[in-house]
Amino acid sequence: MVVHPYLKSDERYRQRSVAARLEEAVGLAMAIDLEVVDALPAPISEIRPATLIGKGKVDEIKAVCENAHVELVICDGQLSPVQQRNLEKAWNVKVLDRTGLILEIFGERARTAEGRLQVELAHLSYQKGRLVRSWTHLERQRGGFGFLGGPGETQIEADRRAIGDRIARLKRELEEVKRTRGLHREARNRVPFPVVALVGYTNAGKSTLFNRLTRADVLAKDQLFATLDPTMRGVTLPSKRKVILSDTVGFISDLPTQLVAAFRATLEEVLEADVLLHVRDISHPDSDAQKEDVLSVLSELGVAPEAQDMMIEVWNKIDLLADDQRGVVAQRGPESAEVPVSAITGEGIDQLLARIDEALSRNFVDAWLELEGSDGAGLAWAYAHGDVVSRSDRDDGHITLQMTLPAAAIGSFERRFGARMRRR
Repeated sequence: MVVHPYLKSDERYRQRSVAARLEEAVGLAMAIDLEVVDALPAPISEIRPATLIGKGKVDEIKAVCENAHVELVICDGQLSPVQQRNLEKAWNVKVLDRTGLILEIFGERARTAEGRLQVELAHLSYQKGRLVRSWTHLERQRGGFGFLGGPGETQIEADRRAIGDRIARLKRELEEVKRTRGLHREARNRVPFPVVALVGYTNAGKSTLFNRLTRADVLAKDQLFATLDPTMRGVTLPSKRKVILSDTVGFISDLPTQLVAAFRATLEEVLEADVLLHVRDISHPDSDAQKEDVLSVLSELGVAPEAQDMMIEVWNKIDLLADDQRGVVAQRGPESAEVPVSAITGEGIDQLLARIDEALSRNFVDAWLELEGSDGAGLAWAYAHGDVVSRSDRDDGHITLQMTLPAAAIGSFERRFGARMRRR
């Protein structure tokens, strides 16, 4: 059973309806193959410290659980350990809050060693404060204060220490992952292909678009959090410039802070990207609210507002729009800030590639290089590090290249060729 508690005074519900949030919660539950027998909203006038929701709603849900033989209640909100324990006692079923559910999904989807490390770290950070639930069967057989507490208290402290040790080890391993990713980025900078990262709300169609652009075969499902482990592939743009396209984990409203922290090593690819493609499901009724959630997570990750100048908004799934809506989108014209596409049909993909080319051109400079015909190493460097627009082989054996260079390569270009180059 899925329950969506919400404060009646919460202003967020002006942007996104209660029904839409309840539907998203059901989608999260179904993403790990749970059979949802009922779903209902739970309006709250004030938060109850013991149970979050009021006694009347607690009794109503208990009756539904008994009649429908419910085994698990998903509470689409953040529950304190005490609230979770009290609701489990009241309903006599297992209770999982939104954070716990998303962690379960991530745990099931992680495929790479790095992904599993990140999920385990997030899960242990979440569980550390909830150990009291795991040991309610241990009675405190003697009284006392401090270290003279009951055996259950001793067990909890031992487990907390064990979890703390494991968290410390995981953080060290993830620091190694972070260092390795940094080395990979340095290697890419030596052969500087620009990085284009896909970001967006979960199930916006990022992986389908990734497959369309790269002709890859990344898992793409109409399912929340179908992609967890990041994937990178090369793409050639219309200008013949090569870029690296990165598919990342989807964002969601109220993304657990444990996950943001644990996946920072992965999401650093977003911070290092030259261009961000913000993929939106433009057919979704809450597309505008989803956009705000994505921008909020990007800000939390440290993506500065000025970096959003290099963000291209991609309106995906236009094939799902009604005819009148498609007409409105079509009227926006090629100069509009957004690029409407369909990752399924391929409509608009050429315009998107051209827009990426245009955005990257702002980070490139024009340069001319004169080489002796025998300078094969210099010629190879020029072709590997820049885009050669034209080449002129003169009668005296010299070669003149007109090329565009990424700004990051200008320093090494000038050190290598010095007076033999000029740039605009």
